[in-house]
Amino acid sequence: MSNSSPRITREKKTIEAMLRIYCRLHHGSRGTLCAPCSELLSYARQRLESCPFQEEKPACNRCQVHCYRRSKQEQVKLTMRAAGPRMLHRHPILSLFHFLDKFREPPTLKKKR
Repeated sequence: MSNSSPRITREKKTIEAMLRIYCRLHHGSRGTLCAPCSELLSYARQRLESCPFQEEKPACNRCQVHCYRRSKQEQVKLTMRAAGPRMLHRHPILSLFHFLDKFREPPTLKKKR
């Protein structure tokens, strides 16, 4: 992992946990992610690394900057719908933080001159 802020590091753990649950449910994987889920995880990590807000990052659905391509946004939404209800049981701390992140005030992006 690179020099990510604690917030981004936690986001990476959350999306990985969700993808593992989703992949197991929908693709039958055990232990490792299938190729499409692995690719989505890699994409999500890359996008998190380049998030302009870092530690102040709100939940993606409340953010004014949409980093993900539309197709990837849809894939993540499907993943969250399937994995979300199971996260509370399997990863209660990550679930709690993810829930609380929804209440973060979205920061505004400073305009470049």
